[in-house]
Amino acid sequence: MGILHDFINKFRFGYKDKKFAAMLNGMTPIYSQFGQDIYASDVVQQAISCIVTEMKKLTLLHVKKEALDVMPVPNSDLSKLLKNPNNLMTMSDFIEKITWQLYLNYNSFIIPTYIKVQLGEGRTKKKYTGLYPIQPSNVSFIQDAKDELYVNFQFMNGYETTLRYSDVIHIRYRYSISEFMGGNEFGQPDNKALIKTLGLNETLLNGVAKALNSSFSINGVIKYNSIMDDGKMDAAIAALEKHLENNESGFLPLDMKGEFIPLQKNAKLVDKDTLKFIDEKILRTFGVSLAILTGDYTKDQYEAFYNKCITPLTVSYSQAFSKTLFTKSETGHGNEIKLYPQELAFMDNSQKLTLFDILVDSGSCYKNELRSAFGLYPLPELVGQLAMSSNKLNAEKGEDKDKYTDDLGQGTDSGDSGSSNDGGGSDEE
Repeated sequence: MGILHDFINKFRFGYKDKKFAAMLNGMTPIYSQFGQDIYASDVVQQAISCIVTEMKKLTLLHVKKEALDVMPVPNSDLSKLLKNPNNLMTMSDFIEKITWQLYLNYNSFIIPTYIKVQLGEGRTKKKYTGLYPIQPSNVSFIQDAKDELYVNFQFMNGYETTLRYSDVIHIRYRYSISEFMGGNEFGQPDNKALIKTLGLNETLLNGVAKALNSSFSINGVIKYNSIMDDGKMDAAIAALEKHLENNESGFLPLDMKGEFIPLQKNAKLVDKDTLKFIDEKILRTFGVSLAILTGDYTKDQYEAFYNKCITPLTVSYSQAFSKTLFTKSETGHGNEIKLYPQELAFMDNSQKLTLFDILVDSGSCYKNELRSAFGLYPLPELVGQLAMSSNKLNAEKGEDKDKYTDDLGQGTDSGDSGSSNDGGGSDEE
């Protein structure tokens, strides 16, 4: 935390000549983080865990669009930073952290740390050095005399700081009523409808627990057909308890003085269809099905889950990161932060074969990519070699044999050509 602490102290701004940002609804933009009552439910935690687990499989990449092609920029400062966002987290840790925060609070804040590099003629460039997710207890939005927006963070330990809002990565979930924050008008998760369902689920589970406990309670009464004083009654009870302790057959012997009267019980357990309905109702709030939760899903079920839950998050993350980390000029030259699946682990071998039939036929993948997809380690002698079908090979040989030979031997370079607008910082006057 030392690096982040030094950074925000260096670039923090006070309240002098600033006022709270104007809101159209007339409210003051001060938000308290955040209610977490619903996360006591195991079903809610399991549902969010499914989403977080899929998100952390993704890779953050700095890419650059050139015409219709999207090329990675592997050697930029941002590419290196995304692989190791800070000294505490790997890339997967980082994605996991901000995704949990997003679902806990409906808002996730990340502070990019940077140093200013002099470019000459009074111009500077930001060189980013770290990405730090933060968990503030209160958030306020304020403006200066020039109407530039700032955000004030207050933390549980009493520390607070104010930064330019443009310097903060802010990802919002269910961004609707509030002008600045995700969630309800107070910038908090709106869980009223879900809490009702969770209350019903808790009632049903308590009913099941009580029904089970009742099975261990009194099951019958022993009636003695004679009048006993207290001493004889105590002795009879002691003798009965001894019989129960020593009993192994399940039969209890009684003489003619004793009569066993069973108590009729009709303990009602909740049927499985009702419990399943309640679980599914909770899971639908997060777009997760029971099949995804248990891991027993088909390809179609996984694709539906991915399109409903994961794709919208990747779009939000991509745009939030790109908006803060790139200048308008860099964005105009095609620089973006994108999230991509690392592997095709969700496909079975037959589906991979179908995909690679298309890729190989069009010359759109390398031989080592093909090997890696099926669990084979890449070979150094195949680096840079395109995987191509024999039909395409023969066609290209016939059309331009020399050109094909040269292209195949050289392979292709996926790196950036060294444009001066490759991102990773912002020019400032």
